[in-house]
Amino acid sequence: MMVDHRRGRGVRPDTPVEPAAGWQAWGMRRSFVLLAGALLAGVLAAPAVADGGNGSDGSDGFTLEDPRITESSGLAASRAHPGVYWTHNDSDDGAFLYAVDSASGRTVATVTMTGVGRPRDVEAVSVGSNGHLYVGDIGDNLGGTWDHVWIYELPEPKQLRDQTVRATQYDVKYADGARDAEALMVHPETGRVYIVSKNEDGGALYRGPAKLSASGTNTFERVADIGLWVTDGAFSPDGEQLAVRGYFGGIAYDWNDGKPKRRGQLSVPLQRQGESMTYTPDGSTLLYGSEGAGSSVEPKKVEGAGGGNGASSSGGGGSADGEDGSGGDFRKGAFAVAAAFAVVYGLKRLFRRRD
Repeated sequence: MMVDHRRGRGVRPDTPVEPAAGWQAWGMRRSFVLLAGALLAGVLAAPAVADGGNGSDGSDGFTLEDPRITESSGLAASRAHPGVYWTHNDSDDGAFLYAVDSASGRTVATVTMTGVGRPRDVEAVSVGSNGHLYVGDIGDNLGGTWDHVWIYELPEPKQLRDQTVRATQYDVKYADGARDAEALMVHPETGRVYIVSKNEDGGALYRGPAKLSASGTNTFERVADIGLWVTDGAFSPDGEQLAVRGYFGGIAYDWNDGKPKRRGQLSVPLQRQGESMTYTPDGSTLLYGSEGAGSSVEPKKVEGAGGGNGASSSGGGGSADGEDGSGGDFRKGAFAVAAAFAVVYGLKRLFRRRD
């Protein structure tokens, strides 16, 4: 391990390091996204409304009480333990997963993964059809310059207690070159792993091999465009819908046998830095999480749940206010939203010219 003093984090010796100017530009871009989120939060702040059911499965939402969880970047509903959700920090501070009881918001188990190298940029977690946890160490804060990323697979613990669990590490590359990503989803029927890349101008859906190999490189192939700056995604429990979210909105797709067809917008709650999402086990509610200490996981009811109808003109589907999925909760602050987007994307174009 070497230390990149511009990041303040450990990096592998073979990891390329971008010039300081590139890091400064990336840091300023992200800072302005956070600034826009803070601006919108100040203008549109309102008490959260529970759109879910009776809350026994987390459908009323909850608050992450654990002071160690300051950068929650992934969220997945446990299959083995009803009402429990798995999350992790967006960082390389250790191979940790946290099991959170949605009834209290408290961490009921901390799992330390062994059998893997030091995580670099963990961004996502998903539960597979085999009941295993899949952890996506797929972020690339250097803008897509790491020639490979990793996925870790481990069985979901049968007992909720602090423990060490051995994981399998998979090397991952993309068929069309390196890129940044924050969304990893495992299809609940086929068990196939998918990744959505993160790009300000829209990402892409990548399909992994039918079975991941621990002995070779797993090449993910681009199969569809995704019209959103994606920070997380999730399959509905029946596998018929793919939902993706970004900082300012979300989109629901009919899965359509692996050829996603856009269904409509998702009514994503306003959050400080929206980084995660998952369905409740019954598919009735989408839960949205954010980075930040003591952050809230907020629910949005999925209209027509159970038949893949997760998007409509109300509730979980949002309206037809815009192509980026950013309608719904933003109606009261339309002017503030427009101003914030103008700042962020205007500065983005400025930085591109300067880069």
